[in-house]
Amino acid sequence: MSVLDSIIEGVREDLSKRRRSLAEIHEQMAQAAPALDAHAALKGSEMKVIAEVKRSSPSKGALSAIVDPAALAERYQEAGASVISVLTEERRFKGTLADLTAVRAKVSIPVLRKDFMVDEYQFFEARAHGADMVLLIVAALAKSQLRDFYDLTTEMGMAALLEVHTADELERAMEISPRIIGVNSRNLKTLDVDTAAFANLIPQIPIEIIRVAESGIAQRSDVEFAQNQGADAILVGEALVTSADPNLAMRTLLGQG
Repeated sequence: MSVLDSIIEGVREDLSKRRRSLAEIHEQMAQAAPALDAHAALKGSEMKVIAEVKRSSPSKGALSAIVDPAALAERYQEAGASVISVLTEERRFKGTLADLTAVRAKVSIPVLRKDFMVDEYQFFEARAHGADMVLLIVAALAKSQLRDFYDLTTEMGMAALLEVHTADELERAMEISPRIIGVNSRNLKTLDVDTAAFANLIPQIPIEIIRVAESGIAQRSDVEFAQNQGADAILVGEALVTSADPNLAMRTLLGQG
Protein backbone atom coordinates (compact mmCIF):
# COMPACT_ATOMS: atom_id res chain seq x y z
CA MET A 1 0.00 0.00 0.00
CA SER A 2 1.38 3.43 -0.95
CA VAL A 3 1.58 6.30 1.53
CA LEU A 4 -1.28 8.01 -0.30
CA ASP A 5 -3.48 4.92 -0.09
CA SER A 6 -2.74 4.60 3.63
CA ILE A 7 -3.66 8.23 4.27
CA ILE A 8 -6.91 7.91 2.33
CA GLU A 9 -7.84 4.79 4.26
CA GLY A 10 -7.47 6.74 7.51
CA VAL A 11 -9.40 9.70 6.10
CA ARG A 12 -12.35 7.43 5.27
CA GLU A 13 -12.30 5.86 8.74
CA ASP A 14 -12.25 9.25 10.48
CA LEU A 15 -15.02 10.55 8.23
CA SER A 16 -17.26 7.61 9.11
CA LYS A 17 -16.95 8.56 12.80
CA ARG A 18 -17.84 12.23 12.44
CA ARG A 19 -20.40 12.10 9.61
CA ARG A 20 -23.69 13.79 10.46
CA SER A 21 -26.99 13.76 8.65
CA LEU A 22 -27.20 15.67 5.38
CA ALA A 23 -29.94 17.80 6.90
CA GLU A 24 -27.59 18.95 9.67
CA ILE A 25 -24.64 19.70 7.42
CA HIS A 26 -26.80 21.51 4.87
CA GLU A 27 -28.28 23.65 7.65
CA GLN A 28 -24.77 24.64 8.71
CA MET A 29 -23.87 25.37 5.09
CA ALA A 30 -26.85 27.68 4.79
CA GLN A 31 -25.56 29.71 7.73
CA ALA A 32 -22.06 30.13 6.28
CA ALA A 33 -21.10 33.36 4.52
CA PRO A 34 -20.76 33.13 0.72
CA ALA A 35 -17.41 31.87 -0.51
CA LEU A 36 -14.75 34.47 -1.31
CA ASP A 37 -13.23 34.62 -4.79
CA ALA A 38 -9.98 32.65 -4.60
CA HIS A 39 -9.37 33.00 -8.34
CA ALA A 40 -9.24 36.79 -8.06
CA ALA A 41 -7.00 36.56 -5.00
CA LEU A 42 -4.41 34.51 -6.89
CA LYS A 43 -4.32 36.57 -10.07
CA GLY A 44 -1.85 39.36 -10.78
CA SER A 45 1.67 39.96 -12.00
CA GLU A 46 3.33 39.51 -8.59
CA MET A 47 4.04 36.12 -7.02
CA LYS A 48 1.18 35.10 -4.72
CA VAL A 49 1.52 33.03 -1.55
CA ILE A 50 -0.81 30.35 -0.22
CA ALA A 51 0.42 30.20 3.36
CA GLU A 52 -0.27 27.02 5.26
CA VAL A 53 -1.33 26.26 8.82
CA LYS A 54 0.41 22.91 9.21
CA ARG A 55 1.30 21.14 12.46
CA SER A 56 2.78 17.94 11.11
CA SER A 57 3.49 15.95 7.95
CA PRO A 58 4.01 12.27 7.07
CA SER A 59 7.53 13.00 5.83
CA LYS A 60 8.83 15.24 8.63
CA GLY A 61 6.63 14.42 11.61
CA ALA A 62 5.83 17.20 14.07
CA LEU A 63 6.60 20.68 12.75
CA SER A 64 4.90 23.13 15.11
CA ALA A 65 2.33 22.94 17.90
CA ILE A 66 0.29 25.89 16.50
CA VAL A 67 -1.86 26.35 19.59
CA ASP A 68 -3.70 29.27 17.96
CA PRO A 69 -4.12 28.64 14.20
CA ALA A 70 -6.24 31.77 13.77
CA ALA A 71 -3.50 33.99 15.18
CA LEU A 72 -0.96 32.42 12.83
CA ALA A 73 -3.31 32.95 9.88
CA GLU A 74 -3.66 36.60 10.84
CA ARG A 75 0.13 36.96 10.79
CA TYR A 76 0.22 35.37 7.36
CA GLN A 77 -2.39 37.81 6.11
CA GLU A 78 -0.47 40.77 7.54
CA ALA A 79 2.67 39.53 5.78
CA GLY A 80 0.89 39.55 2.42
CA ALA A 81 -0.51 36.04 1.92
CA SER A 82 -3.23 35.84 -0.72
CA VAL A 83 -4.82 32.63 0.55
CA ILE A 84 -4.58 30.69 3.81
CA SER A 85 -4.35 26.90 3.56
CA VAL A 86 -5.58 24.95 6.57
CA LEU A 87 -4.75 21.27 6.97
CA THR A 88 -7.79 19.45 8.32
CA GLU A 89 -6.54 15.83 8.04
CA GLU A 90 -6.24 14.47 11.56
CA ARG A 91 -3.91 11.47 11.61
CA ARG A 92 -0.84 12.49 9.64
CA PHE A 93 -1.15 16.29 9.69
CA LYS A 94 -2.81 16.81 13.11
CA GLY A 95 -5.35 19.24 11.67
CA THR A 96 -9.04 19.66 12.44
CA LEU A 97 -12.15 21.26 11.01
CA ALA A 98 -12.13 23.46 14.11
CA ASP A 99 -8.89 24.98 12.82
CA LEU A 100 -10.66 25.84 9.57
CA THR A 101 -13.56 27.47 11.41
CA ALA A 102 -11.22 29.49 13.62
CA VAL A 103 -9.12 30.74 10.72
CA ARG A 104 -12.15 31.67 8.62
CA ALA A 105 -13.45 33.81 11.49
CA LYS A 106 -10.21 35.82 11.75
CA VAL A 107 -9.01 36.54 8.21
CA SER A 108 -10.58 38.41 5.30
CA ILE A 109 -8.82 36.54 2.49
CA PRO A 110 -9.84 33.18 0.96
CA VAL A 111 -9.26 30.00 2.94
CA LEU A 112 -8.35 26.63 1.41
CA ARG A 113 -9.42 23.41 3.06
CA LYS A 114 -6.32 21.23 2.56
CA ASP A 115 -7.33 17.61 2.90
CA PHE A 116 -7.72 14.38 0.97
CA MET A 117 -11.15 14.92 -0.57
CA VAL A 118 -12.52 11.50 -1.49
CA ASP A 119 -16.18 11.72 -0.44
CA GLU A 120 -18.94 14.13 -1.46
CA TYR A 121 -19.75 14.80 2.20
CA GLN A 122 -16.33 16.41 2.70
CA PHE A 123 -17.28 19.20 0.28
CA PHE A 124 -20.38 19.95 2.32
CA GLU A 125 -18.17 20.01 5.42
CA ALA A 126 -15.73 22.38 3.75
CA ARG A 127 -18.42 24.91 2.85
CA ALA A 128 -20.16 24.53 6.22
CA HIS A 129 -16.90 25.43 7.99
CA GLY A 130 -16.25 28.43 5.74
CA ALA A 131 -13.87 27.13 3.08
CA ASP A 132 -13.60 29.18 -0.11
CA MET A 133 -11.38 26.67 -1.85
CA VAL A 134 -10.68 22.92 -1.73
CA LEU A 135 -7.87 20.65 -2.88
CA LEU A 136 -8.47 17.94 -5.47
CA ILE A 137 -5.55 15.52 -5.67
CA VAL A 138 -5.67 13.96 -9.13
CA ALA A 139 -3.68 10.89 -8.01
CA ALA A 140 -6.32 10.14 -5.37
CA LEU A 141 -9.37 10.27 -7.63
CA ALA A 142 -10.83 8.29 -10.49
CA LYS A 143 -11.55 10.21 -13.69
CA SER A 144 -15.30 10.35 -13.02
CA GLN A 145 -14.74 11.42 -9.40
CA LEU A 146 -12.44 14.23 -10.44
CA ARG A 147 -15.06 15.63 -12.81
CA ASP A 148 -17.93 15.19 -10.36
CA PHE A 149 -16.05 16.73 -7.45
CA TYR A 150 -14.86 19.65 -9.58
CA ASP A 151 -18.42 20.35 -10.72
CA LEU A 152 -19.72 20.07 -7.15
CA THR A 153 -17.05 22.48 -5.91
CA THR A 154 -17.98 25.00 -8.59
CA GLU A 155 -21.71 24.66 -7.92
CA MET A 156 -21.07 25.46 -4.26
CA GLY A 157 -19.23 28.65 -5.18
CA MET A 158 -15.80 27.42 -4.15
CA ALA A 159 -12.58 27.26 -6.16
CA ALA A 160 -10.70 24.01 -6.75
CA LEU A 161 -6.93 23.61 -6.66
CA LEU A 162 -6.17 20.56 -8.82
CA GLU A 163 -2.93 18.99 -7.67
CA VAL A 164 -0.72 17.02 -10.07
CA HIS A 165 2.70 15.38 -9.87
CA THR A 166 3.15 13.70 -13.26
CA ALA A 167 2.47 14.42 -16.92
CA ASP A 168 -0.31 11.83 -16.93
CA GLU A 169 -2.02 13.51 -13.99
CA LEU A 170 -1.69 16.90 -15.69
CA GLU A 171 -3.33 15.48 -18.80
CA ARG A 172 -6.22 14.20 -16.69
CA ALA A 173 -6.57 17.55 -14.95
CA MET A 174 -6.67 19.46 -18.21
CA GLU A 175 -9.64 17.40 -19.41
CA ILE A 176 -11.96 19.24 -17.03
CA SER A 177 -10.82 22.77 -17.99
CA PRO A 178 -9.60 23.82 -14.53
CA ARG A 179 -8.82 27.38 -13.50
CA ILE A 180 -6.08 26.54 -10.97
CA ILE A 181 -3.49 23.75 -11.15
CA GLY A 182 -0.89 23.03 -8.50
CA VAL A 183 2.26 21.09 -9.34
CA ASN A 184 3.39 19.20 -6.25
CA SER A 185 7.10 18.39 -6.26
CA ARG A 186 6.42 15.75 -3.59
CA ASN A 187 5.30 12.34 -4.80
CA LEU A 188 2.49 11.49 -2.39
CA LYS A 189 2.91 7.79 -3.04
CA THR A 190 6.55 7.74 -1.88
CA LEU A 191 6.94 11.19 -0.19
CA ASP A 192 10.07 11.86 -2.27
CA VAL A 193 10.60 15.48 -3.37
CA ASP A 194 11.94 16.41 -6.79
CA THR A 195 11.55 20.05 -7.79
CA ALA A 196 12.28 19.05 -11.37
CA ALA A 197 8.52 18.52 -11.48
CA PHE A 198 8.18 22.30 -11.64
CA ALA A 199 10.36 22.50 -14.72
CA ASN A 200 8.73 19.49 -16.33
CA LEU A 201 5.09 20.38 -15.77
CA ILE A 202 4.48 24.08 -15.07
CA PRO A 203 5.56 25.21 -18.58
CA GLN A 204 2.99 22.80 -20.02
CA ILE A 205 0.11 24.54 -18.26
CA PRO A 206 -1.58 27.29 -20.34
CA ILE A 207 -0.90 30.77 -19.00
CA GLU A 208 -4.60 31.51 -18.55
CA ILE A 209 -4.65 28.89 -15.78
CA ILE A 210 -3.31 29.93 -12.38
CA ARG A 211 -0.18 27.82 -11.79
CA VAL A 212 0.86 26.97 -8.24
CA ALA A 213 4.18 25.45 -7.14
CA GLU A 214 3.75 23.19 -4.12
CA SER A 215 6.29 21.56 -1.76
CA GLY A 216 10.04 21.97 -1.75
CA ILE A 217 9.81 25.75 -1.30
CA ALA A 218 12.25 26.55 1.51
CA GLN A 219 14.34 29.52 0.37
CA ARG A 220 14.37 32.44 -2.02
CA SER A 221 16.15 30.48 -4.76
CA ASP A 222 13.32 27.89 -4.71
CA VAL A 223 10.78 30.64 -5.32
CA GLU A 224 12.86 32.10 -8.14
CA PHE A 225 13.17 28.67 -9.75
CA ALA A 226 9.42 28.07 -9.61
CA GLN A 227 8.72 31.58 -10.91
CA ASN A 228 11.13 31.10 -13.80
CA GLN A 229 9.16 28.00 -14.81
CA GLY A 230 5.97 30.07 -14.91
CA ALA A 231 4.47 29.69 -11.44
CA ASP A 232 1.99 32.40 -10.46
CA ALA A 233 1.82 31.32 -6.82
CA ILE A 234 3.57 29.16 -4.26
CA LEU A 235 2.05 27.05 -1.51
CA VAL A 236 4.31 27.08 1.55
CA GLY A 237 3.85 25.43 4.92
CA GLU A 238 6.94 23.93 6.55
CA ALA A 239 9.25 26.89 5.88
CA LEU A 240 6.77 29.22 7.57
CA VAL A 241 5.58 27.19 10.56
CA THR A 242 9.12 26.19 11.56
CA SER A 243 10.36 29.78 11.41
CA ALA A 244 10.69 31.90 14.54
CA ASP A 245 9.21 34.77 12.54
CA PRO A 246 6.71 33.61 9.86
CA ASN A 247 6.30 37.17 8.58
CA LEU A 248 10.02 37.57 7.97
CA ALA A 249 10.19 34.09 6.46
CA MET A 250 7.48 34.96 3.96
CA ARG A 251 9.06 38.30 3.04
CA THR A 252 12.41 36.54 2.57
CA LEU A 253 10.86 34.00 0.22
CA LEU A 254 9.39 36.86 -1.80
CA GLY A 255 12.65 38.81 -1.85
CA GLN A 256 11.29 41.48 0.48
CA GLY A 257 13.23 40.55 3.62
